[in-house]
Amino acid sequence: MPFRQALAERLPLLRRYARALTGSQRSGDAYVRELLEAAIADPDLRDEIGEGRVALYRAFTRVWAQGHVEAAFSDAPADLSSAETSAQARLDRIPPEHRQALLLTTLEEFNEREAGEILGLEPAEVAALVARAVSEIDEESATQVLIIEDEPLIAMQLEALVADLGHVVVATASTRTQAVEAFSRTAPGLVLADIQLADQSSGIDAIEDILKLASVPVVFVTAYPERLLTGERPEPTYLVTKPFREDTLRAAISQALFFGSTARID
Repeated sequence: MPFRQALAERLPLLRRYARALTGSQRSGDAYVRELLEAAIADPDLRDEIGEGRVALYRAFTRVWAQGHVEAAFSDAPADLSSAETSAQARLDRIPPEHRQALLLTTLEEFNEREAGEILGLEPAEVAALVARAVSEIDEESATQVLIIEDEPLIAMQLEALVADLGHVVVATASTRTQAVEAFSRTAPGLVLADIQLADQSSGIDAIEDILKLASVPVVFVTAYPERLLTGERPEPTYLVTKPFREDTLRAAISQALFFGSTARID
C-alpha cells in the first residue's frame, strides 16, 4: 500500500495508541510526528510503513524506544499540565514493554504473534508481559464511576463491567443536562461517556461542561470515533469503539485511572 494511503487509513488509530501509551495527547502526538518526519526523510522507512499495520506500529516502536521525544518534555516541566506530570511520574515506575503488550493486544486488537513482531518478542513472551501489566494495573484502588449512555442495555453492560473491576457506579445519565447534574452531585473519579445522547445532545459537550467543574479521567465509548479523531481540536486520550470488546474497555479504564489523565477536549 502506498505510504500516503497507509497513513490516511491508519494514522488515527496510531495516534490513539500513542496517547494511551504515554498517557498524554501532546506527548503521544509528538512521537507520531517524530515517526512521520523520519519517514519523509527515509524512503526505506516509507516503504516499510506501506507494508501493513504491523510494520507501521513496529516502526513507531523503534521511535518510542529511543525515548528522546519524551525527554524533551521532561526538560520543560513548566509546560506540562498537572495530569501530564502525574502521568510521567507513573510511567517512570511501570516497565514500558508491559504497557505496550497490553495496549497492542487489547486496544489495538493485535494477536500475540503480531504484537510479538512489533515488539521483537515471541508470542509467549507477549502473553507474559500482558499478564504482568494487568496485575500491576489491578493494584490501583477502586473508584466511583459516572456512566453517560442513552442505550439501557449498553448502560447495564457497562455497569456490570465496572462492578466486576471493583469500582462503584454512582450514577447513569442519558442526556447532557443529566450528566452534568449527576457529576456535580456525586463527584466520581472516572467518567465513561457516549457521544450521541438521548435528546440529541452531545456527550462531547457534556464532558466539556464536566471538565470545567473538575479534572477527571474520561473514557469515551462510542460508535462514532471519527467525531473525535479529526485532528481539528484537542482529542481524548482514551477512546473505545462500539461494539466494544470487554477486555479492550477494561484496559482503557485501567489505563485512564492509572495515568489519572482527563479527556483533554476543553
